[in-house]
Amino acid sequence: MNRVKRLSASRTLLHFQETTPQRLDKFLAASLPEFSRTRLQAFIQEGLVTIDGQIARKGGQVLDRGAIVEIQVPPQKQTQLIPEKIPLDVIFENKDLLVVNKPAGMVVHPSAGHSSGTLVHAALAHSPDIEGVGGTQRPGVVHRLDKDTSGLILLAKNDNTHHWLQSQFSSHQVTKNYLALVDGKPPTSLGRVEAAIGRDPAHRKRMAIVPENRGRQAITEYRTTEAFTDHTLLDIYPITGRTHQIRVHMAFLGCPIAGDVVYGRRKNILELSRHFLHAACLTLRLPGEDTPRSFEARLPEDLQLALEKIKKWMS
Repeated sequence: MNRVKRLSASRTLLHFQETTPQRLDKFLAASLPEFSRTRLQAFIQEGLVTIDGQIARKGGQVLDRGAIVEIQVPPQKQTQLIPEKIPLDVIFENKDLLVVNKPAGMVVHPSAGHSSGTLVHAALAHSPDIEGVGGTQRPGVVHRLDKDTSGLILLAKNDNTHHWLQSQFSSHQVTKNYLALVDGKPPTSLGRVEAAIGRDPAHRKRMAIVPENRGRQAITEYRTTEAFTDHTLLDIYPITGRTHQIRVHMAFLGCPIAGDVVYGRRKNILELSRHFLHAACLTLRLPGEDTPRSFEARLPEDLQLALEKIKKWMS
């Protein structure tokens, strides 16, 4: 059985004792679950991991029985982000994570043109222990929502939870349910879109359907909840999580998200100030729990009013 020996807060020795050779990165991930695979890979790239006294060259390096692996963990970098006391609609919170109902108009993490007022700034003020988790510029962030998409988003409070949640998302164990109103209607009332997504070669700030060798696999399932004369209300279940995935896939089907001026119609009869897309439900297993939990966020007032306007026209 492999042995792990903590020599200090920053220095750990691992003794590889398996009879079958194994990749270094897989061995580290199994032996040190408190660190994400991304962070362990960074340790290797920074020369902080040695094998029998020699600096490891790459994560794919193979370990033989009896190898001694030493890892030097640098002190956690302090974030340069300044917490901001912005109100948060917290749906659920425990020692491991936050489930937040993000309003439309709020950016998830700092980026070009958005150096303050983000969800991360608000989360740091609400829960300071998020600082540094998963990185200094996007602390706690496991997945994202577009600025103008409202609804549920998770934030991890520690590296163990960050790794746990990332693993569930990457293995498609998290069920994400979005509520969307689209212009027109999809070709079938129930369907699945499998089309790779990548940067639009003509518009670098947009995404587009591209050949598989130029993009990343993207899968979206949907079902009709209610049909109107010019619009359709859909439950949408993205299996993968690509940038603008739902918006691009719905436009690809010929029924863009209502109010989406980037991928849909530039004018909308509903006078929406943003696209009609809301992350309504998340179902996943929390750390230490065997039974999945579901969290829900009600449709916000602006989208509810738009929906009521359509129903009024139909009556």
